[in-house]
Amino acid sequence: MAFLEDGEHLFVIDLTYMTPLENFDPLVAPHFAFIERVYASGRLLTSGAKVPRTGGVIIARGRSIDDIEVLIKDDPFHSAGVADYKITEFRPGNVAAALK
Repeated sequence: MAFLEDGEHLFVIDLTYMTPLENFDPLVAPHFAFIERVYASGRLLTSGAKVPRTGGVIIARGRSIDDIEVLIKDDPFHSAGVADYKITEFRPGNVAAALK
């Protein structure tokens, strides 16, 4: 697949906010800076807020769960302990033509 290198899988990173939204205000700009840096590295495919706004979802590519856990440790939401992160690894079996 064009968007995955040999040995890479996809990862769904499911963030759940663990504190009221007002506690996120000082962390939003640093979080977006983190997201931009990781997009620039080519590791992220898509990301965004859940609806309703109870957390977020990130689709990333990597070689292992350990690889992704190291990556998210730099997220200010993670280091501040305001969000819980659930990581699910999967190997795509089918992909839309636009992604091939």
